[in-house]
Amino acid sequence: MARTIDEGFREFHGALLPTHGGSQAAKSYGSAIKTCLEDNFEITRFFRTGSFGNGTSIRDYSDVDYFACIPRENLEQNSFTTLQEVRKALIERFQDVKISIRPPAVKVCFGTDASASIEIVPADFIERDKNGNHIYKIANSDGGWGRSSPDAHNNYVDEVDRKLGGEVKRLVRLLKAWKYYHKVPICSFYLEIYITKYASQKASIVYSKDVKNIFSLLLHNQLAALRDPESIAGPISPCSSEAQRSDALLRLKTALERAQKAQESEAADNIKEAFKYWNLVFAKKFPEYG
Repeated sequence: MARTIDEGFREFHGALLPTHGGSQAAKSYGSAIKTCLEDNFEITRFFRTGSFGNGTSIRDYSDVDYFACIPRENLEQNSFTTLQEVRKALIERFQDVKISIRPPAVKVCFGTDASASIEIVPADFIERDKNGNHIYKIANSDGGWGRSSPDAHNNYVDEVDRKLGGEVKRLVRLLKAWKYYHKVPICSFYLEIYITKYASQKASIVYSKDVKNIFSLLLHNQLAALRDPESIAGPISPCSSEAQRSDALLRLKTALERAQKAQESEAADNIKEAFKYWNLVFAKKFPEYG
């Protein structure tokens, strides 16, 4: 049990870390998928991306993402057709497993745990940028191909995280926990890049202050699309539809109100009351005061 707000946040963050068993299971599933894709598409690179790949995953909630680099001659001009071909190959290898298409990925569900849900993104390597990062084309929502570079984005997050002593990825985890616990329909990648850009202007991170500030800024900016800080991809959308954006804004408003009350309670030296409001922010999963 925690006695200060900072202790509460640090204890809470520890509970968000994925278990070793979940990580090992995800690696096993990934290895099996890699073998299948090597046999069917002669993939040249297969690597983990997303939350598990860059150290911001949430226990029991984050699925596992991989990029599968397929030689261009084995890709279809229509990216959706490529996704269908990848799904077909996986279905033939993994019978009785739920496999679906969710552009830009094919999702393979080996079980009900989040770490057993694997998303495979077929990718076409096109070039390296000036820093040596691999740039790919991946499927978009209309059958075309869009640019992406997990290497560049991971390096961007890593750089800001190092400057702030590892606190940025912890901050990202806190906001992702809020998203998952309240089923807020904001894209995880959007949150990660938004928070990193925010943190890049900071000299230090104070969880209670910065979580509230991020709620406030997201709401004030009305979840506007985000410019790619690496200038590789197009604008990063916060949600997949306008209805989802409206829903997310309502949830942001509630979260901000509770975070503000938590800060006011902390300023009045009513730490127990502050814990109560942070517990509401994080769907009653925040540590107890004591």
